[in-house]
This record gives sequence, structure tokens and C-alpha cells, in this order.
Amino acid sequence: MDFSEIDLMALATEYGLNLLFAILTLVVGLWIVKILVKGIKTGLDKGDTEATLKSFIISLSSVLLKILVYITAISMLGVEMTSFIAILGAAAFAIGLALSGTLQNFAGGVMILLFKPFKVGDFIDAQGYMGSVKEIQIFVTILNTPDNKTVIIPNGPLATGSMVNFSKQPTRRVDWTFGIGYGDDVDKTYEVLRRLLSEDERILTDPEPFIAVKELGDSSVDFTVRAWVNAPDYWGVFFRMNEQVYKTFEKEGLSIPFPQRDVHLFKEN
Repeated sequence: MDFSEIDLMALATEYGLNLLFAILTLVVGLWIVKILVKGIKTGLDKGDTEATLKSFIISLSSVLLKILVYITAISMLGVEMTSFIAILGAAAFAIGLALSGTLQNFAGGVMILLFKPFKVGDFIDAQGYMGSVKEIQIFVTILNTPDNKTVIIPNGPLATGSMVNFSKQPTRRVDWTFGIGYGDDVDKTYEVLRRLLSEDERILTDPEPFIAVKELGDSSVDFTVRAWVNAPDYWGVFFRMNEQVYKTFEKEGLSIPFPQRDVHLFKEN
């Protein structure tokens, strides 16, 4: 056996052992990753994490841990990892620039799922749209409008912009403005409004309803009426009170004025 054959055998033995260790590392590493991901899932389940966020964290953890295992296994074969990681980083940077808007939506989705400014079922007003939250995804949030339209809003601007959540608080205040004609009985108006409020069982007594003369308008004496209700009763109470005021004011001799104009005609000689 000459010198070249000895070198070849040594090289084969060395690389064979490296390959064996790399395969062993890959098999054991992937097994450990599976256990770790299962542990992460169990922890998220115990923490009552949002379903969408839970799925995302599990997937991301699995991918990152597997990449770490693959890189470790490749490095055991003697592959220079510095250049490989540099190329990988450059590719990631280029993809990040190309998908900057998508990444903003992704980050926005994570922020929404973490801080929960709203949840599925809440009624919100955001980005010029009002509706019930049907689904919160990683990149977009889906709303159902009151007239049954589906609105898809990117999570980036939704997470950073202004938003009104009408379902966050258990109670809401209903505001009305009712007008009577000049010369109508103000005290009687107070009495009628208090009676109408007390007749609706959905209106809360604590805090008490508020009634006051708001202003002396051009054609009417305007009353402000405010009452607190449970959030789901808001629109029912609002519409019902409007109807009852219209029906009752007429019976009680209270007029509901409308804007009027006096027009004077001048005839030129």
C-alpha cells in the first residue's frame, strides 16, 4: 500500500466519520426540536393564547430550530459556514426590502394578537370601516359590516392607526337631542322624557339618566338626553326612544318643530 492510498483511506475515514456525526446530529436534533415545539405548544395552551398567534409561534419556532439543526449538521461536514451565513443574510435582506409592506402587516398582526386591542366578535371603527371582527389573521383582519359586506384590512395600518372599539366596555352611553317649539311647556317636557326613560327596562338607573336644556336654537328649544345601557342594547334603545318621543310628544301637546324661513318679496317699481 503506497502513500496515496493511505491518504485516501484516512480522508475517507475522516469524512465518513464527519458524515456519520452529521447524520446523527440531524436525527437527534430534529427529535429534540420536536420535543421542544411540543413543549412550546403545551405552554401556549396553558396560557390561553390566541389561536392564530399560537399557530404562528409554533410554526416560527419549529422553522428556526430546524434551520439551526441543519446549519449545525452541515458545519460538521467541514463546510465553511461564514460565507453561507453571509449569503443567507443578504438574501434575507433583499427579500425583506421586496416584502416591506407584507412585513409591516406581519408585525402589525403580531402586535394585535399580543396586545389584543380587539378580539373576534368586537364591533370596531378603523381605517374608515365599521363592522364586527370576523377573523384576525397574521397579515389581515376581516370585518363584517352591518349590511353584511366583508372588509379586509391590512394589519400594519390597523395596528398603528386610530381605532374605536365599541365592544370593549360592558356599558355605553346613548345620547339624543330632542327639540320642542318655543312656547311649549318645558316642565312637561322634562316629565315626559323622564317617564319614557323609566319605561324602558334596558336603560340603567346607575348612572342615572341626564336631561337638560342644551340650547335655544333658531327654531326650537333643544334638550340633551343621556342614558346608560348595556353595550348590546345600544341601538335598540336608541331607535326605540326616537320612536316613543315622536309618538308621545304629539299626544302630550308638545310640538317637534322643523326649520322655517320667512321669505319677503319686494316688488320693484
